Amino acid sequence: MAKERTFSMIKPDATARNLTGKINAKFEERGLRIVAQKRLRLSRLQTREFYIIHKDRPFYEELVEYMVSGPVIVQVLEGEDAVVKNREIMGATDPANAAVGTIRKEFGEDIGRNAIHGSDAADAAAQEIRFFFSDIEIVG
Repeated sequence: MAKERTFSMIKPDATARNLTGKINAKFEERGLRIVAQKRLRLSRLQTREFYIIHKDRPFYEELVEYMVSGPVIVQVLEGEDAVVKNREIMGATDPANAAVGTIRKEFGEDIGRNAIHGSDAADAAAQEIRFFFSDIEIVG
């Protein structure tokens, strides 16, 4: 197993319900370290740029509006096979299909308000981390 970094974002529905600590505990209990973290409010421009991959999808505008509706927590997680491990901890995109004990099963409200975003591959993680963090903000 390789030590790597991945990106995570706690979404507005979860920050509104004050779930940051409970979500962070799930990462730490499974061996991921939070090596960078900040709370911020995304602008429409930032959100459009971050989710540009979805710009032609029918849910894009709804996603943008949702993501600017409240603060988010952006994070860099570090650990053995961090990308895969984070995906396992998060669970399936639709909370109804997520495994028991996962973040989305416990805290997701529906497929759109599913509490968390996480990188799906190492190259995506590197890009998403660079979008929000400079090197001096990541302390491993």
